[in-house]
Amino acid sequence: MGAPVVLSSAPSMAKLFAQAALSARGRGGDLPDTHLARVAVEVDPVQVADYAQVCRFPLGDTLPPTFPHVLTFPLQVALMADKAFPLALPGLVHVRNRVDVVRPVLASEKLDLEVWADDFRPHRSGATVDLVASVRSRGDEVWRGRSTYLSRGATAPSGEPADLDLTVGEVSPAAQWRVPDDAGRRYAKVSGDVNPIHLSGLTAKAFGFKRAIAHGMWVKARALAALSGRLPESFSVDVAFKKPLFLPSTVTLSTGAVDGGWDLTVRNEKSGADHVLGLVRPL
Repeated sequence: MGAPVVLSSAPSMAKLFAQAALSARGRGGDLPDTHLARVAVEVDPVQVADYAQVCRFPLGDTLPPTFPHVLTFPLQVALMADKAFPLALPGLVHVRNRVDVVRPVLASEKLDLEVWADDFRPHRSGATVDLVASVRSRGDEVWRGRSTYLSRGATAPSGEPADLDLTVGEVSPAAQWRVPDDAGRRYAKVSGDVNPIHLSGLTAKAFGFKRAIAHGMWVKARALAALSGRLPESFSVDVAFKKPLFLPSTVTLSTGAVDGGWDLTVRNEKSGADHVLGLVRPL
């Protein structure tokens, strides 16, 4: 690997999604060995406050545990939108996400961000790829994330098929949420993730969905926010995104304490379908 490509600012995700749609055909080959980075990033306190409000986190001196994903996601999208990336971004489905909070991150810290692609492998429905993110402060890693995306019908190099299953233990209902029709637009405004499948029924139908669907990372963040004050100081949160959460919907968060952490599910109140399965464990 060569030196990371350092960007002076976060790329525009609206432009990247448009660019990716225009260049979706003709993809293939191996993963590029590109690393994208930003250095000495200062967090916008207004954005953090807005994000905390939309995801229901309490405000404090430290960042919500999922907020660094918001900082690194534009770099991930830039990697996936580039023509050198073998899979078409419009066809990718976020199916798994792991976040490691190595330590609480102060909102006042200047952060170095780096992302790259990894683990391109076959899946029974196509191919999966991981987008890896690392966040450092003064040279020490303080947060890392791994987002797994599935491209249906795609072909990956030979290798062991990806196993995306995640099993949770016994859980009990903890909260019921009425997820409104504009939940996708509200999260897009605070996160910058303007993928059309989340914004409206009209734009979602263009990509094969009957209605707009909630961002998986919003559902994950909302579940973690419900556990605020009961999380370890250093922990991992590994979730599998199952059935799409169509907007609007009513869902039930269920939790169970285990091994100093938590098991959790977010299930549709009407159908009983799982939207998110998750494991929270101390590091």
